[in-house]
Amino acid sequence: MDIKLTNGKKTIVKPKKYYEANIGFYQGNGFAPVGEAKKQIKKATTKNIADKVMKENKVEKVYKKAVNTLKSKVKKNVKKTKKASKKSME
Repeated sequence: MDIKLTNGKKTIVKPKKYYEANIGFYQGNGFAPVGEAKKQIKKATTKNIADKVMKENKVEKVYKKAVNTLKSKVKKNVKKTKKASKKSME
């Protein structure tokens, strides 16, 4: 008796006795019997998509704010060192 195996892209047919003897090898390579491999597709709702977009935008805003604060601190430090170097020259 043969068994159909699939990894999502490729489908192969092997004897069931051979599959059961080497089941670890096939699972390691992502193969499973065709009947078990079928999964229900979860349809994305507009709420799920909107939540994901909002999270990404929030993270992006926080990142931009952090970068701007770091840039301003670097500018302040540069100004201080220029003033200090002018005083030491005099």
